Amino acid sequence: MGDDSEWMKLPIDQKCEHKLWKARLSGYEEALKLFEKIDDEKSPEWSKYLGLIKKFVTDSNAVAQLKGLEAALAYVENAHVAGKTTGEVVSGVVNKVFNQPKARAKELGIDICLMFVEIEKGEMVQEELLKGLDNKNPKIIVACIETLRRALSEFGSKIISLKPIIKVLPKLFESREKAVRDEAKLLAVEIYRWIRDALRPPLQNINSVQLKELEEEWVKLPTSAPKQSRFLRSQQEMKAKFEQQQAAGGDADGGGDECDEAVPQVDAYELLEAVEILSKLPKDFYDKIEAKKWQERKEALEAVEVLVKNPKLEAGDYADLVKALKKVVGKDTNVMLVALAAKCLAGLATGLRKKFGQYAGHVVPTILEKFKEKKPQVVQALQEAIDAIFLTTTLQNLSEDILAVMDNKNPTIKQQTSLFLARSFRQCTTSTLSKSLLKPFCAALLKHINDSAPEVRDAAFEALGTALKVAGEKAVNTFLTDVDKLKLDRIKECAEKVELAGGGRVGGGTDRKESKPVAGKVPVLSGAAGDKDTKDNLAKSGPLKKTAAAKAGGPPKKGKQAGGGGAGTSGVKGKKGAEVKEIFEPELSIEACEEKASAVLPATCIQQLDSSSWKERLACMEEFQKAVELMDRTEMPCQALVRMLAKKPGWKETNFQVMQIKLHIVALIAQKGSFSKTSAQIVLDGLVDKIGDVKCGSNAKEALTAIAEACLLPWTAEQVMSMAFSQKNPKNQSETLNWLSNAIKEFGFSGLNVKAFISNVKTALAATNPAVRTSAITLLGVMYLYVGPPLRMFFEDEKPALLSQIDAEFEKMQGQTPPAPTRGHSRHTASSGDDVEEEEQDDSGNDVVDLLPRTDISDKITSELVSKIGDKNWKIRKEGLDEVTSIINEAKFIQPNIGELAPALKGRLNDSNKILVQQTLTILQQLATSMGPNIRQHVKNLGIPIITILGDSKSNVRAASLATVNVWAEQTGMKEWLEGEDLSEELKKENPFLRQELLGWLADKLPTLRAVPSDLVLCVPHLYSCLEDRNGDVRKKAQDALPFFMMHLGFEKMAKATGKLKPTSKDQVLSMLEKAKTNMPAKPAPPSKASSRGVGAAPAKSQVASGSGEDFSASAVESKSDMKKAKTAGTASKGKGIQGKKVPSKSNLKEDDDRSGPVFMLVPNGKEQRMKDEKGLKILKWNFTTPRDEYIEQLKSQLSSCVAKWLQDEMFHADFQHHNKAISVMVEHLENEKDGVISCLDLILKWITLRFFDTNTSVLMKALEYLKLLFAMLTQEEYHLTENEATSFIPYLIMKVGEPKDVIRRDVRAILTKMCLVYPASKMFTFIMEGTKSKNSKQRAECLEELGCLIESYSMNVCQPTPGKALKEIAVHIGDRDNTVRNAALNTIVTVYNVHGDQVFKLIGNLSEKDMSMLEERIKRSAKRPNAALAKQVEEKPQRIQGSGANVNALRKGPVEDMSSKLNQARNMSGHSESTHSVPREFQLDLDEIENDNGTVRCEMPALVQHKLDDIFEPVLIPEPKIRAVSPHFDDMHSNTASTINFVISQVASGDINTSIQALAQIDEVLRQEDKAEAMSGHIDQFLIATFMQLRLIYNTHMADEKLDKDEIVKLYSCIIGNMISLFQIESLAREASAGVLKDLMHGLITLMLDSRVEDLEEGQQVIRSVNLLVVKVLEKSDQTNILSALLVLLQDSLLATASSPKFSELVMKCLWRMVRLLPETINTINLDRIMLDIHIFMKVFPKEKLKQCKSEFPIRTLKTLIHTLCKLKGPKILDHLTMIDNKNESELEAHLCRVMKHSLDQTGSKSDKGTEKGASRIDEKSPKAKVNDILAEIFKKIGSKENTKEGLAELYEYKKKYSDADIEPFLKNSSQFFQSYVERGLRLIEMEREGKGRIPSTGVSPQTEVSCIPTPTSTVSSSIGNSNGEEVGPSVYLERLKILRQRCGLDNAKQEDRAPLASQLSKPSVPTVASSTDMLHSKLSQLRESREQYQHIDLDSNQTHSSGMGTTTSASTASNIDDLKKRLERIKSSRK
Repeated sequence: MGDDSEWMKLPIDQKCEHKLWKARLSGYEEALKLFEKIDDEKSPEWSKYLGLIKKFVTDSNAVAQLKGLEAALAYVENAHVAGKTTGEVVSGVVNKVFNQPKARAKELGIDICLMFVEIEKGEMVQEELLKGLDNKNPKIIVACIETLRRALSEFGSKIISLKPIIKVLPKLFESREKAVRDEAKLLAVEIYRWIRDALRPPLQNINSVQLKELEEEWVKLPTSAPKQSRFLRSQQEMKAKFEQQQAAGGDADGGGDECDEAVPQVDAYELLEAVEILSKLPKDFYDKIEAKKWQERKEALEAVEVLVKNPKLEAGDYADLVKALKKVVGKDTNVMLVALAAKCLAGLATGLRKKFGQYAGHVVPTILEKFKEKKPQVVQALQEAIDAIFLTTTLQNLSEDILAVMDNKNPTIKQQTSLFLARSFRQCTTSTLSKSLLKPFCAALLKHINDSAPEVRDAAFEALGTALKVAGEKAVNTFLTDVDKLKLDRIKECAEKVELAGGGRVGGGTDRKESKPVAGKVPVLSGAAGDKDTKDNLAKSGPLKKTAAAKAGGPPKKGKQAGGGGAGTSGVKGKKGAEVKEIFEPELSIEACEEKASAVLPATCIQQLDSSSWKERLACMEEFQKAVELMDRTEMPCQALVRMLAKKPGWKETNFQVMQIKLHIVALIAQKGSFSKTSAQIVLDGLVDKIGDVKCGSNAKEALTAIAEACLLPWTAEQVMSMAFSQKNPKNQSETLNWLSNAIKEFGFSGLNVKAFISNVKTALAATNPAVRTSAITLLGVMYLYVGPPLRMFFEDEKPALLSQIDAEFEKMQGQTPPAPTRGHSRHTASSGDDVEEEEQDDSGNDVVDLLPRTDISDKITSELVSKIGDKNWKIRKEGLDEVTSIINEAKFIQPNIGELAPALKGRLNDSNKILVQQTLTILQQLATSMGPNIRQHVKNLGIPIITILGDSKSNVRAASLATVNVWAEQTGMKEWLEGEDLSEELKKENPFLRQELLGWLADKLPTLRAVPSDLVLCVPHLYSCLEDRNGDVRKKAQDALPFFMMHLGFEKMAKATGKLKPTSKDQVLSMLEKAKTNMPAKPAPPSKASSRGVGAAPAKSQVASGSGEDFSASAVESKSDMKKAKTAGTASKGKGIQGKKVPSKSNLKEDDDRSGPVFMLVPNGKEQRMKDEKGLKILKWNFTTPRDEYIEQLKSQLSSCVAKWLQDEMFHADFQHHNKAISVMVEHLENEKDGVISCLDLILKWITLRFFDTNTSVLMKALEYLKLLFAMLTQEEYHLTENEATSFIPYLIMKVGEPKDVIRRDVRAILTKMCLVYPASKMFTFIMEGTKSKNSKQRAECLEELGCLIESYSMNVCQPTPGKALKEIAVHIGDRDNTVRNAALNTIVTVYNVHGDQVFKLIGNLSEKDMSMLEERIKRSAKRPNAALAKQVEEKPQRIQGSGANVNALRKGPVEDMSSKLNQARNMSGHSESTHSVPREFQLDLDEIENDNGTVRCEMPALVQHKLDDIFEPVLIPEPKIRAVSPHFDDMHSNTASTINFVISQVASGDINTSIQALAQIDEVLRQEDKAEAMSGHIDQFLIATFMQLRLIYNTHMADEKLDKDEIVKLYSCIIGNMISLFQIESLAREASAGVLKDLMHGLITLMLDSRVEDLEEGQQVIRSVNLLVVKVLEKSDQTNILSALLVLLQDSLLATASSPKFSELVMKCLWRMVRLLPETINTINLDRIMLDIHIFMKVFPKEKLKQCKSEFPIRTLKTLIHTLCKLKGPKILDHLTMIDNKNESELEAHLCRVMKHSLDQTGSKSDKGTEKGASRIDEKSPKAKVNDILAEIFKKIGSKENTKEGLAELYEYKKKYSDADIEPFLKNSSQFFQSYVERGLRLIEMEREGKGRIPSTGVSPQTEVSCIPTPTSTVSSSIGNSNGEEVGPSVYLERLKILRQRCGLDNAKQEDRAPLASQLSKPSVPTVASSTDMLHSKLSQLRESREQYQHIDLDSNQTHSSGMGTTTSASTASNIDDLKKRLERIKSSRK
């Protein structure tokens, strides 16, 4: 119990971490109570538990875990910091809770996950749950699925993203576990509830039974849409609304709408994978489609049809394909093919959706024309095609083409066009089908309803009915004024039958009651409408767009107005509902008028109207006026009253007083009553007649203005102008023009029919009366204000004098802004919403430019012109462009149809000649001006490419591009540019110029827009990446644009988009968003915009400027000098209000006062006290992801006692410039106040970590500069950082190493290097290792590089916790998805490898095959280019390299490539001419790279180059003549062939079997022809790499693919093997293969031999036999050094790799044995130094003890056999070949060689003694043992003394020579390794000197003579006994040498033959050597027998090869030799026993 009482005293958080479960249980219980008790969600108490919550849920004790889960749930529910724990806690729940048996635990786990979703962490929860689906435990999978299902059910599909879930569903249905499948089924049912049929396509491939079950479940679901039942914290209003509804029990409208919002959210199309089809088109498609035979054309089309059936296609350049299909539709005579091509077009449009939009304009006219076909299947195909195409574009874009066809004479075309229009209207909404768009269509359709053909009439009625239903009666009725009642009824009847795409009710004006609920629903829906790209799913977009329009109008006050606002048509009809009705008011008869008038006017008044006395008439008028003034609006019969006024004498009134009142009454009626156009028609004529009257003119004008206000100016003006110019009175004409000038200023320009004016104005300009001309010019001036420069074009053909007057007027107006309208609109603004005005503005623009006749220039754009523009010669291209310019200039105004000009100009935008690019841009400007708004249909295909040029490197080209874009935007408006993904794709390109220009342009344009397409949101992710771009200008532009994006998208949507950013980026971006939020300008206000385009721009801009002044000044600040900075900041902060003003003023007061004296105060023990407080948790530990206010406050209070007050104010100022000042002060005082700095170093470092979280780069750079100086000072002072200082600073510094800017990363790395001098590198290692876990890939990469540098500088001891663990963690990053991280990890491990050799492989443990192969490749490359990796580091860290530079070259896994070049050199020297053209690898591959590398290496590390000079020069000189000698055509051939060969070789590794086989066939053809084969020279490695990649691909992929026909694989194998055999028969080519490549090749071939799957194939055995043969060829023909080296490395790797099978190693060893057998012949061609290095490395990785532990004893025997053979063949000379081994004394190899040599020397010595002085040695041997020991002891004493060393060694040599079997081992045993090797070396030197005359010449005999001296029989026997290992060769060679020596000494050799026993004598001394290899020999014999039986042909082949080289032999002798060998083996075995 004592223990219990101890833990009971602990605080809660410590109990929760206690090792006793009871303590933890108690802790959890208390924590639960505490969590429920804390009211403040921001209480600091929560932060204590941040790190513990994961432990709560992962407790190992089940009872405690349950309580922990409850506490965790309470924590997540109540703590505001809980979101930070989401990842780790949900991961803990998934892995440790969902697998628990208790249901309660699982339930709580699910609740915790759902609670995280509620606190806005849905994305992270979903991510963890989806990871859980990959778990092997089915329980976990089931629980994860259930959690996802519950989350979806409760929160809905808007919060739970369905796309990733649907992706994994099919996999879940394939699970073996029934529980998983069942849960997946439930999930699928739940998903179906939310998205309905969109779920079907992704699940179409699951098991049919499961699909059937699902269908059954789906049918059972209720049809009502589901609702969100649980809400996020940010959705509390919705929650309240939902609860009210639940309480009311009814399914109110709002609820219904919520479902609408969910339905379109997941579109089946979005869930599909896009398919790339362009590359899959048949290669001859374009030829076939033009073929004369229709069958061929049909084939081509069928191929396309199959491809376009894919429901989603990848974007690409489909222009050619569309062009080809269009041609078939338009011109093919075979109607079947027309239908087929139409189907293909429909498929393309459906699969590409919006991306097809750019081609729509080209195809639609052709399809419409083709409707003349009568065949139903053709017509149907064309209808489907055009309907599919319509969905990819807008009606606006197609309007020109449709209208052009409406006048066609062919009734079928007219009928089908009308039907197409009807179908299109159904897809539109009130907002997309605007009045301006309807106008021309209705006009054309009205002609059709009077057509003679009934089908045309019917189709027209249907179209008009649909338009009526969609746009509402109000919109359409204006166009139907002249339609008689019968036809009108027919149209209405059609309207009732129409079924709309959006589900029925759309018409805004059709039913007043409807509009109220719609508007009521707006708030619910706006979210969805904003969020989704509604166009994407046109079928569903009806209600959405409708409500968006309604919302804009605000909640409607009256039903009437709502209809107008909701309809969203052009504000022309935005008047009161009642008036609109009067438009249709019939003309009343005079009697009816009198009747109505008498009801409201006094009787006398009516009687006196036509009195002959003017006074009576005057009195009557006055009464009339009073009556009208008192009348109520609703009672006023306007038409009746004006009829009365017009009654005789009417407008012919002669008395001006009467006339004045009469005119005034007209004005009154128009102002007060509901004045209709019918009434206006009655009075206008009279008014125009009086307008020129001196006395009555002003009254007439007043009346006209009132009518214009009632009936809208456009209509009134048109009527007035036509009346004025139909009469002759010049005064009336000039005054009418004057009135119109004023009216335009008062009403604005919107909606005016300028076309009509222009002709009247032209008439006026031609008038003889100067007043009329002057008025006309004044009117033009006013129009110019609104229309701008295009207006002048209409009058260019006027007389010069007149034109100059017009120009002068225009000049006056230049720069003026049009006045805001004061009439007309102001009365209707309340009822018309945002959209109304937007449209209106567009209308005005459209009309302005639709004014004049446009020329069709398509016939001038001939194919010759187009080909000119695309010509290769730039001059001709220029001519073509000049022609285009002149065509456009001549035409002035052109129609949008420009034929093939668009693609031709697009091509020129990428012209290499920049002058032509600029000329093209000028043409495009002209084009925009000439074509007017119609240019908008070219925005996608021509406009976007102009934007691409904003990224050009030349500033003048960029400027021209920007000017062009602006000209286009003026014509098109911004909507077209912002729609779709094109703009976001441009912004995505990482081109700094493009980004800054485009962002600048958007920042300019966005503030002027009232509304933007929802696609703008697609740009936001790229905008965020621009905010962090490495280019400062891009960042600045992005910051400038940020407020304007926010102005349109809103802060919430922008903040939500940060969800996908990395945490560090997210925090930075969010802080910028906060800042932008304060600077966000308001949207431009309606009145200023309504008048016209021009007017909108100015006020909007001024608003922006005022609204975001602070932002602009802040961003401008950065680029200016400090003084300016301070000023601008001052002005900016003044804008902030009182507080902003105070701070600067304070700091200014103090500026001069107390700034003298020290800035750092020394506080005794201050630092120690702070450390204690932190340990005791009295203060917050400095540990956070982003600094919260409490940390900043804490630091501020701590610093207050340590630094001067004024400095503290600067340090914690809100403005970054003050931080810069603070750092400057700290830099100044650093040297003078070292002690002060050190005393508060912990606080300074903490303050600097805060600066790391600032977004301002200048502060960051300054802080880093300060840190460099600070650590330099600390190093000088020999200060060591405390743990506290390190932990609160280093992690944040490391965070900055991932900055996007190079300069910052460099500084941080420099600081890290400096820190190692004040803080242990091993501890730094741990921090940096943590940094590698960051989500920021740059940070991971830099940290890995830094780790490499640390290991290089401080060796492996720096690795923490152990080298093994550290390297394993580093190796994990080899598989990282980011390329730089992978490279950094590889480089780090290579660095370790360079220092520590193969030990690395032990330490990093098992890697995946892919990672391991990458690593091996990298190590190999590092061997090729010595120190290339280091060269880069040299500049930064010279001090780090010193230690490693020296041995970097030697300790490598066989520096394969360097050696190969030396070998070639050696060969060239010794005159082996066949290999002379193999150039060292440096000159074969990567020339550019090597050039650069050599450059750097040469500068930095001359030593490295020095030893390679020969290497570099000689091989370059040698190959040239040699190659020419071999083939005089080589150079020509090479230049043409090299690239072809490269291409073919690249295809060898293709994943497509047929491609690979074709490539192999081509190469085989080259290899089989002797004269061509050498073209392959220089490509061998490349070819072999491609081949073994293909082998790997077959092994890993093709063999596993059950769909593949295995015969194909066998065919591919035979091709590969055939090719290789051909290659390895050509010795000169075979020798070019480098060791690294041979290693991989052998690996591939051996793996293939062992592949059991191949054996199972029908022809598998044959394949394996062929491989066997190939391996033999490779071993024999390759460069022997390379293949031997490769086999050694391969053996080493296979023994190291745990996954490798023993059979693999065995086969590698068999290959080595074969090589050993070939050694006697090849020894002289081998670079022994390199082989020795490889053996040394092998022995280093596998010391003897380790080799003995291997399961098989073959490896050790193989190695010994190889060494013995080499020793036998080279003798003592072998020891001269250890030059490449760095530290020979450490080498096991040297000792081993010495032992072998000793044996062989002993053997030869004893043999010669026994041969000559028969028994002399035997007598000497008897000398007593004791005496021997004394003699030896004496000798060793001499060797040990300095003076007598040489004498001692000489005596020892003499003694050993005399007593060859004397044992000196005991004397050497006790001495050091150094002494032993010294003695051995000394003895060897003496032997060399003494035997110099005899032995050395014999070993120095030239290789040829030496070989020829060997007696033929022996050598033949030894070589033909396949597995004798060359051991027989040894003695025979030495015997031969002995013979020569004896001859030279004059001794007798005659008795040679008699010495039969010699063989037996010889065999005895060699027992030890042979004995160690007996088992191996035995196994070799058995293998020989097997291989003889199994593969006879191979061995015969090899035997013949050997025997041919060494003389002939009989099979009998071979057999007898084998028997002899067997007997000897038996003898040896028995003697061993």
